[in-house]
Amino acid sequence: MLNEFSRTQLLLGPEAMEKLSQSRVAVFGIGGVGGYTVEALARSGVGALDLVDDDRVCLTNINRQILATRRTVGKYKVDVAEERVHEINPRCEVQTHKTFYLPETAEQFDFSQYDYVVDAIDTVSGKIQLVLAARAAGTPIISSMGAGNKLDATAFRVADITQTSVCPLARVMRRELKKRGVTHLKVVYSTEKPIRPLEDMSISCRTNCICPPGTKRHCTDRRDIPGSVAFVPSVVGLIIAGEVVKDLVKQ
Repeated sequence: MLNEFSRTQLLLGPEAMEKLSQSRVAVFGIGGVGGYTVEALARSGVGALDLVDDDRVCLTNINRQILATRRTVGKYKVDVAEERVHEINPRCEVQTHKTFYLPETAEQFDFSQYDYVVDAIDTVSGKIQLVLAARAAGTPIISSMGAGNKLDATAFRVADITQTSVCPLARVMRRELKKRGVTHLKVVYSTEKPIRPLEDMSISCRTNCICPPGTKRHCTDRRDIPGSVAFVPSVVGLIIAGEVVKDLVKQ
């Protein structure tokens, strides 16, 4: 029967589509990368999604985040994502978690219930804890490395963490995971050397913070505020979604 996923089925086949419809994927971080990952997973027919992020849409997100529009500014990203997923596929089961994932909040999640985990957060301690939790549960995970301060969307690669180069975040993750006995991790990283953003205080969140009321973590709390564009995080998110879909179909 013709349906919204018929064109995908022409390439993957009915058995693969059934696998996707029975799969549950957790996406941690629903920002520039994670938002596009969620979009592509929903449009691929994944049957259940857990969306984890405690952040609200900010005006400065509009340049790169698919969930950010003038209408959604101030709303929780997971709530906007849930609404969008159901507009794409009303049958998709969506669980939202307004949580900032860190070692302190890790116990809120049972990783054994997921078929795949996407790490699209930017805090090293949280990323490491995600990897450890997924590994303990035997659940596949893919991690996004640095997408900020980049302009070359063609420079991103899928690799094991041991095969990465150039990316400063990948270097830190590789070192810290090795200390914890983890030597392999599927990642998406860039071979482009990070660009140092301009220090323009007239447009910096440092001096012009406009975080919506109720925001728990403000831009001014960050050590660095990276620059970003529309065409880099989106590519990373779509690459990650593609890897998740291919791996789920193989299982």
